[in-house]
Amino acid sequence: MATDAQRIEELRRLIEHHNYLYYVKAEPEISDREFDRLYSELVELEKKHPELITPESPTQRVGGQPIEGFESVTHDIPMLSIDNTYNADELRAFDVRTRRFIGGDQEFDYVVELKVDGVAAKVIYENGALTLAATRGDGVTGDDISANIRTIGAIPLRLGTGGERDVPALLEARGEIFMTMEELARQNRIREKKKLGPLANPRNAAAGALKLLDPRECAKRHLSVFFYGLGVYEGPEIDYHHDVLETFVSLGLPVNPHWKLLSSIEEVIEFAEQWALKRARLPYQIDGLVVKVDSYALQSRLGRTAKAPRSMIAYKYPAEQAASKVLGIRVQVGKTGTLTPVADLEPVKLAGTTVKRASLHNFDEVKRKDIRVGDHVLVEKAGEIIPQVVAVVDAQREGRQEKLEPPDNCPSCGGPVARSPEEVYLRCTNLDCPAQLRERLRYFASRQAMDIEGLGPAVIDQLVDRAMVRDPADLYDLETGKVEKLERMGTKSSENLIKAIKASKSRGLERLLTALAIRHVGSTMAATLAGHFGSLERLMEADTGELESIKDVGCTVAASIVDFFASDQNRKVIEKLRKAGVSTIAKARSREGGELFEKTFVFTGTLEQMTRAEAENMVRDRGG
Repeated sequence: MATDAQRIEELRRLIEHHNYLYYVKAEPEISDREFDRLYSELVELEKKHPELITPESPTQRVGGQPIEGFESVTHDIPMLSIDNTYNADELRAFDVRTRRFIGGDQEFDYVVELKVDGVAAKVIYENGALTLAATRGDGVTGDDISANIRTIGAIPLRLGTGGERDVPALLEARGEIFMTMEELARQNRIREKKKLGPLANPRNAAAGALKLLDPRECAKRHLSVFFYGLGVYEGPEIDYHHDVLETFVSLGLPVNPHWKLLSSIEEVIEFAEQWALKRARLPYQIDGLVVKVDSYALQSRLGRTAKAPRSMIAYKYPAEQAASKVLGIRVQVGKTGTLTPVADLEPVKLAGTTVKRASLHNFDEVKRKDIRVGDHVLVEKAGEIIPQVVAVVDAQREGRQEKLEPPDNCPSCGGPVARSPEEVYLRCTNLDCPAQLRERLRYFASRQAMDIEGLGPAVIDQLVDRAMVRDPADLYDLETGKVEKLERMGTKSSENLIKAIKASKSRGLERLLTALAIRHVGSTMAATLAGHFGSLERLMEADTGELESIKDVGCTVAASIVDFFASDQNRKVIEKLRKAGVSTIAKARSREGGELFEKTFVFTGTLEQMTRAEAENMVRDRGG
């Protein structure tokens, strides 16, 4: 027993030592196979002596049981955002402002660090033991992600592995949780086998992993971390930021190794230009650099604005671009008949994912950029998420490329297309268009509309292809016996779908107006109209003059509403909905006298107990 206990402690020490060499020093001494052998031996010994398992054991990184939800954490020191710059002149202007604010001819240094594209978070160690981890959140409060953070191998469960400095009584380290591009590719291969859509980029993938309620699932995402900042701290005095980075490394916390201490803004600009060329070779994504005044005394003197410290600034690189070839251009039809050209591209790696297609927005944009089938083009991700064609590489055009002409007929139904004078979009004017119907049904069933659980794209495609549904009102005539004959629809799932369709009848006028997909009428406008008119019948009688008298309803929205209800086909669908028992009356809401009257709420992010739409409805129901 004594021998096993001693061996367990020795194995833990060895594993943490090799983790430190691997993650922090990037100087591994043993192979992965040898490391796995040590780890497996520890697992077996702990199985034999479960009473010796401690929270700090490396085996506890696999994650415990799923949690109910994330507790809120208030940051003792706010986690502020940083102002951005986008060129060398803006960096020089930052330097001028900083020197003017400090005053005199005082010399100082800058620390420049790579800006890893991930999720900002903090970890807190008390007497060396990891006790709390939280996301940045809104800068004042974040989510307690301690259970998920413990699964990240690069984060020590206990400080001091490096053994070079004394462990402080309290240390809050701030850093960036991220996913490498290799890991993103691995995750997307797994998702492809499960017939799931790909993760958009490493940042979104990391954020999604940290929000998983099951730490065991988070452990499978193989996240990484670099620490870059100090929060609450009780220990030996630290006067400079570069000392913080060195202290982190000595305590076992990983720091991006490519930081540099520089004495002038011109050196900073040169460093930024070097990394603009080298960043593509990194195994993770960066979107720029962070420039910080090194002296903490000067940082304190510089202070902060309402949202950001004056002592630091982010230098952002332009969006990453890649060259590809347009293999073809197809036209997609939206729920209101909008025709959108989409380029099919030769697969190209961009911002951590493989891009195969890009929206061309509209036919005027195609003409303006002169994009043709066969062209070589530059592609980038708008907001690092949505692929778009930036420009054509004219030098590679040899004359065989095909121009795209705007279609005279809908590619789905062959019906006529038209464009109103005030718009750039072509629209299919055939309300029986199957492509429009598919998109309208998906929108009708969505959460912000009628919220019909189980009515997904695969089911909708079959309902349309088999002519079981010709408009949204036909959904309410479906029966279990017919639905269960669809592919991948058994008796139980069919019964659940029919129940969900019936439950949607009582959603009320606001949700119904959203679901009808009237152009220019989203959920907010639907709430305004429902509150003003009270019933669908009353709204259908309104003319443009009455509509325009309502706050936030302009002439374009008013005309769109009147045109929608003037359509005989739309009126027939509404009559079928009414006969099916779908409520066309606004739900009663407390206005004046309601407990939230004259109070305004803004919802963002993820709520634990309900959707944002449900929370918004609760506020409106109480007069807010």
